[in-house]
Amino acid sequence: MSVHLQLIAAEFRRQSTYRLALAAGVFTNGIFGLIRAGVLLAAVAGAGGEAGGYDARTAILYVLWGQALLGAIPMWGWNEVASRVRTGEIAVDLARPIDLQVYWWFRDLGRAAMQFLGRGLPILILGSVVLRVPPPTDPLVWLAGALGLILGLAVNFLGRYALNLISFWTIEMQGFQILYMVVVSLLTGFTVPIHLFPGWLKTIAEWSPFPSMYQYPVDLISGRTTGVDVLPIIGIQLAWLLVLLVGTRVMTHFGTRRLVIQGG
Repeated sequence: MSVHLQLIAAEFRRQSTYRLALAAGVFTNGIFGLIRAGVLLAAVAGAGGEAGGYDARTAILYVLWGQALLGAIPMWGWNEVASRVRTGEIAVDLARPIDLQVYWWFRDLGRAAMQFLGRGLPILILGSVVLRVPPPTDPLVWLAGALGLILGLAVNFLGRYALNLISFWTIEMQGFQILYMVVVSLLTGFTVPIHLFPGWLKTIAEWSPFPSMYQYPVDLISGRTTGVDVLPIIGIQLAWLLVLLVGTRVMTHFGTRRLVIQGG
């Protein structure tokens, strides 16, 4: 485990060097959070005080936690594995005495920890003060929320990792990345909560892994989903974690078997 902890610590330190980027992220996410909160509150008010299970308080918490988690649980923009396949540097990763997927997974944990502490936590604190919404007080909400966030981060990583693994079979990844960005922005519930979707689109979202990355963790940590309703949500997240884990293991196995690096 010392190797894995060192990977987490190394990536944490690497992310912490970009202090101006963290500060800029806090500022921009905070501004967009205020805009999103205003729009969602207007929708709730227009629906008579509740829309899709959100009242004013849970709507604000949804926006706050959503903006705070945007750095830790990214929706787009990660292509390090694909880039290293294209340049041939992936040969170095495969030569390491650690599994390729495990290596990147633990690095992602370090990245997520730094992004949440340096970028997400200030947004939560400032947003709670400015919008005057205290966090949930029920310890069970925090417990369910913490579990949901861990599972959401894992599902999110596996989705991004699977996208990068396509590079083993194709040279150009830009089209796949753009398609993934569009689908993720919509079906995770980041742009609009899936609970506000029309029935047919909500069904499509619920049958995909994307709400498990973002919508469900935010619902749990904000207190929108409580009691026995927590169990199906955790079960869905665990199911998608298993499916994506098996799928990415198969992709890694067959992708690395067919990989050809110039010079060896």
